[in-house]
Amino acid sequence: MKDIIFATGNAGKMKEIREILADLGVEILSMKEAGIEAEVEENGVTFEENALIKAAGIAAWCRENGVPGCSGKTADDFIVLADDSGLEVDYLNGEPGVYSARYMGHDTSYREKNANIIARLEGVPKQERTARFVCAIAAVFPDGAHEAARAAVEGYIGWKESGENGFGYDPIFYLYENDLSTAQLSPEEKNAISHRGKALRLMKKKMQEREE
Repeated sequence: MKDIIFATGNAGKMKEIREILADLGVEILSMKEAGIEAEVEENGVTFEENALIKAAGIAAWCRENGVPGCSGKTADDFIVLADDSGLEVDYLNGEPGVYSARYMGHDTSYREKNANIIARLEGVPKQERTARFVCAIAAVFPDGAHEAARAAVEGYIGWKESGENGFGYDPIFYLYENDLSTAQLSPEEKNAISHRGKALRLMKKKMQEREE
């Protein structure tokens, strides 16, 4: 299998990705590590559309500019993966949804975003605080073919932030089975049940099937 460029600069996300895809035995590079300086506008209306827009945009940039961070390699040596993920809160009509990363502005901290969501759910009982993390992964192959995979994990919004292991909305997203936030789980526990973990495993299967 060819090496992978994952279209993100998020260090926490890259750590999860490398742990989940470790058994593929390929090099997995972030955009920064690959020397890619492209910006892709994600203007889709679904997670799948945004993931594919990002993966296709980075693949096109590499075909035009090469892969500056990898001497001797070209775009043909890489599969480009991208994800779009977010939090859907049912009581808030699915917000923040596909706007999760830019909810309240790109420069707003997740502590502020989380506090805002909790405040908007003030007085709402547990049974009405249902939410889910959704992740779509898109892959663009050197021949231009593409694949997509989507997965979700169900839970609810808690009344406070808890845990230090996660990032983003993890501290306010709780699981019904143990009433722990995903930021309270170990990396291994989180990868086993997370939306990104599930979607990555589905995509890994699709990539492996193409090699058969």
